[in-house]
Amino acid sequence: MRDEVDGVTAGRGSAGRVTANPREAATGSGRPGPLLLPVVLAAALAAFLLFPGVRATPGLVWSFICAPAGILAWTIWLAARRRRPGEALTLDFRAVRPHWVQLLAQGTVLVWWGWFFRPVYEFAPLILAQLILAVALEALFSWTRRRSYTAGFGPVPVVFSVNLFLWFRPSWFLLQLAMILLVYVGKEFIRRDVGGKARHIFNPSAFALAVASLALIATGSTGITMGVEIAQSQYLPPFIFAVIFLAALPGQLLFGVATMTLPAVLTIWGFSAAYLGITGEYFFYDAYIPIAVFLGLHLLFTDPATSPRSELGRVIFGVLYGTGVIASVYVLNAVGAPPFYDKLLPVPILNLMAPALDRAATVLAPRLGAAWAAATGSVPTKRRIATVGLWAAIFTTLSLTGALGDNHPGQYYPFWREACEAGSERACDYAGIMQQAYCDRGSGWACNEFGILMAEKDRNLRGAAGEFQRACGLGFAPGCANLEALRADSGGQLARAAPPLAELPIVLRGSKGPVTERDPEALRALGCERGWRELGC
Repeated sequence: MRDEVDGVTAGRGSAGRVTANPREAATGSGRPGPLLLPVVLAAALAAFLLFPGVRATPGLVWSFICAPAGILAWTIWLAARRRRPGEALTLDFRAVRPHWVQLLAQGTVLVWWGWFFRPVYEFAPLILAQLILAVALEALFSWTRRRSYTAGFGPVPVVFSVNLFLWFRPSWFLLQLAMILLVYVGKEFIRRDVGGKARHIFNPSAFALAVASLALIATGSTGITMGVEIAQSQYLPPFIFAVIFLAALPGQLLFGVATMTLPAVLTIWGFSAAYLGITGEYFFYDAYIPIAVFLGLHLLFTDPATSPRSELGRVIFGVLYGTGVIASVYVLNAVGAPPFYDKLLPVPILNLMAPALDRAATVLAPRLGAAWAAATGSVPTKRRIATVGLWAAIFTTLSLTGALGDNHPGQYYPFWREACEAGSERACDYAGIMQQAYCDRGSGWACNEFGILMAEKDRNLRGAAGEFQRACGLGFAPGCANLEALRADSGGQLARAAPPLAELPIVLRGSKGPVTERDPEALRALGCERGWRELGC
């Protein structure tokens, strides 16, 4: 049974369907129709121009002019187009479980990350702006192509996913909005037939992130983003590996995506452990699995709609993703690009391969599938629980053994200094990067050490003199002595000394963020724990 109310048909039921007369929607006469939604959203975006911080940044001003103007132009065109054939537009609402489960997981990570890295909270209004644009785009694409729009929570996980991995700086925020547009372009126009039904090929957010990444790499424009800062800062919150694991757990249980996450984790960890055993160094420097990659393993590449359908296909998918991340690091290093793109680039390639992986699984599945079913049970729910239980056991083991967690030795300088002294050029390069970072934070000791590294390893005497001058300016006496020695061309051994007590909070720092301890004995104990032999441990 249906109720007729003032020319608007409202259906009874959970979807809350609304059907409006297209002439009213187009002309604004009578009751407002569904096309009022994008008009309101355009106004909400334009309202950002009222904020002084937005008006002070030209890039934001243009973003909040262009986006509302585009939405209004599309809405007017759609209203005129629909008036002629007399077709009605419909607006429904439905809360789809995968969407709200995913947004809760992503939201948990964003809140925890932002509590320890405040720029996340400062960027939150711009995330809201992207969400408003995403709803408008989803509605307009749906009405343009299908005359009906089912609203829900879908735009939220898409926007959250993009913002967990890449931000354009405010001056370039229009490109951030362009990524949201690209999400829906890929979702609407790049599709294939699956079981007689057209489905989008690419994980929507991963597609936009990968395209943006390739453009940034090709143009050498990574500096207009905060991609590096995002990847580094996600390690700052305590227990972040556990937070990501727990936040993703409901989705792992409900949607069976642990069969992708688990093999991907084991692939990357296994390679990292083997690399350490062979070279004596860590492949990813400060973790077996970088936290941003660990986040991607749970909340980026595991979209059930764009991954293989079969369990074995998903296992292969996970192994290939882990392999793709490792291969991406080598490729990115070869082209001189920042390695944080590693978790973004493989996803669209694997999305394209999903049907082929399912076909491969059918060849291998009779034996492997039977063995897994025998071990975990033939009921899909039981298999999901068994897989998640296995993943939980492995995660706990890796955490307790230090393979995952907050205290990885590679985040501290002494590990890389010793590897450098053992003859590793790669370790010397990374030790130099750490010295330079400490120097920039105000450590004269680090400036002096970086100068010595440049003089002895690179024979860059001019650069070394600059670092010794910085060390001297920061009050570190050996830096002054080394500067005079270079000027006099004495050829003697360059002077070294232990870091001063006042600089220990700088040089004892690892990837987890600032050292807040100030008690001298406690600092010395912390330094000894982290391998600083200069402190007389």
